[in-house]
Amino acid sequence: MSNRESGSVRDSVISGTSRFSSLLSPAGSSQTSTFAIPQPQPSLPPLPANQKRTSVIYDRPVTKSRGAEVSLGAWAFLFAEIVQYTQKQVSGISEFEKRLSILGYRVGARLLELLPLRDYLYPVSSLRSPPPPTRTLRLLPILTYIHSTLYRYLFGRPADSLERSTENDDEYMIGDDDMVITRGVEVPKEMSDLSCAALVAGIVEAVMDGAGFPSRVTAHSVPSPQHPRRTVILIKLDPEVLAREAALGK
Repeated sequence: MSNRESGSVRDSVISGTSRFSSLLSPAGSSQTSTFAIPQPQPSLPPLPANQKRTSVIYDRPVTKSRGAEVSLGAWAFLFAEIVQYTQKQVSGISEFEKRLSILGYRVGARLLELLPLRDYLYPVSSLRSPPPPTRTLRLLPILTYIHSTLYRYLFGRPADSLERSTENDDEYMIGDDDMVITRGVEVPKEMSDLSCAALVAGIVEAVMDGAGFPSRVTAHSVPSPQHPRRTVILIKLDPEVLAREAALGK
């Protein structure tokens, strides 16, 4: 994890928002068997006529239960405790965001392996089975994966925008007009530069690093009259990623 110069980077992001051009805008298969092995039925007490037996959580389809297992209130309470605990351990905004990013990095490293595996074992559509997970060498597919698949898994919807800098080829931005995790967070005036979305930035950085696109990812609050809670995830790529893109041909 690299140290983040939150001040200079944030100023460049806020002042140069207009320099970014938009790339994207929001917008289990059946098997047959030849024979069946009889299974012993457990002896369970009969249920009352007006009561139904609930299924075990392990028997539920993974794709159908996504986003329905954890309520927003429970997540907001957990994240508030994380923020309060982290605040007691740090002495500055830069260190605050760095610790939140480290927590997110640990989550992203696990999601990078979990999501392709779940999609392969439990395809979303029963009419087609997705191909086995493969590694991509191009930049735009992995950014689209984060903007759509990863973001939808985390927040129930894709990100609002995916942009690239018109001046710096190594900078990309993922925009979220109303980030879920920051809805219940009130930042005091003396810490107005703090962005608690650094946790999401850490998740994105772990996915980029694990997929072979090393980069430095930071989160910045860029409010607007229409979207006062707008957050921008700034992705700054390492030179080796741009060199590979040039070698593969744009």
